[in-house]
Amino acid sequence: MTDIAVTSPVERIARVIAAEMVSPNGEAFEGPDEPVSVIVERIWRAEINRAVAILHTLREPTRGMVEAGRAAGEDPAEIWSAMVRAALDSTVEVMPEPA
Repeated sequence: MTDIAVTSPVERIARVIAAEMVSPNGEAFEGPDEPVSVIVERIWRAEINRAVAILHTLREPTRGMVEAGRAAGEDPAEIWSAMVRAALDSTVEVMPEPA
């Protein structure tokens, strides 16, 4: 059974973006003076527009996502989870930068 989230996808994505910016495990070059969780609680709302933009990109599934959803059965939560896993498992072709 797939877990059901209690917070919105927008909030969860915004919190991840905020955490990546301030965490030494993310983009931050050195650790902050206070716990990352405290900083994230203070700043995550500033990342809502980015979170919404990310979700907009997922409106159209790939063929692999559709296939994973069909194979997942009847439970909408299982279908969603399978489709997201398929998106995460897909490879990204990186084009070389122009010379």
